[in-house]
Amino acid sequence: MGSRVDLGSHAVTFFTRRLRRAGSAARAVGEKAYLKSDLRFWGTSQDSIRAAVREYCDAHPDLTRADLRGIAETLYETDVHELRAAAIGVLERERETLDDRDMPWVIALVRKSKSWAYVDWIAPKVIGDVIARDPRTRKRLAVWAKDEDFWVRRTALLAEHDALRAGGGDFVLWSRLAASMLDEREFFIRKAIGWVLREVSKKRPALTYAFLRKHRDRVSRLSLLEGAKYLQAPKRKALGLPAEATWVAREARRKAASGRR
Repeated sequence: MGSRVDLGSHAVTFFTRRLRRAGSAARAVGEKAYLKSDLRFWGTSQDSIRAAVREYCDAHPDLTRADLRGIAETLYETDVHELRAAAIGVLERERETLDDRDMPWVIALVRKSKSWAYVDWIAPKVIGDVIARDPRTRKRLAVWAKDEDFWVRRTALLAEHDALRAGGGDFVLWSRLAASMLDEREFFIRKAIGWVLREVSKKRPALTYAFLRKHRDRVSRLSLLEGAKYLQAPKRKALGLPAEATWVAREARRKAASGRR
């Protein structure tokens, strides 16, 4: 398979050739502005990135844990958005190869990411998958929840996002971690709390309501509005919110207006 350095260098060459030519200058400008990033952008679509990742992984079917680390870290050493995205794509596609021992260097990628575009991909799709296969990895979440880097704290909140949304995960643990961050003013922490609560409410609304009710005096307006978005009218009113979420009322007005035309 070759050395880690060789694999990393090959991955940079492979993805540069495919993703640069698939990019768009106009799209690059828009994405860079949208993500408020200092990285370089080629303007390559997510579909093109995923297609290149599939091609690369199909051509390298026996990647080891060490291989994956070398590839990801080398791609992350570049200053190109698409190459960092490709690194995460490879980790997601080969996630079953990773285990709890890989979490220190994976969280190091989170520290380098400094953007929701990467953190919100790594947390549920890579770290979350390891937790689902080895629940002992959950012990790391409490440590990350106290980290000085808010992106690492956001990762602690979002790692089990997919499992919680599907009706699984450890909501008791998540609630404890989220409660410890309720006094934070950081937007990305408040948004993450609301986001997870919103997704949990789709299958287990009682859990979301109980959390918001218990912490009503501390939860931020952003987390409250996001988390209660799909709760039924009586529960919303009990939380001091309008019976209908703004988006519901807006959609009702849109449909009414459409029917009049």
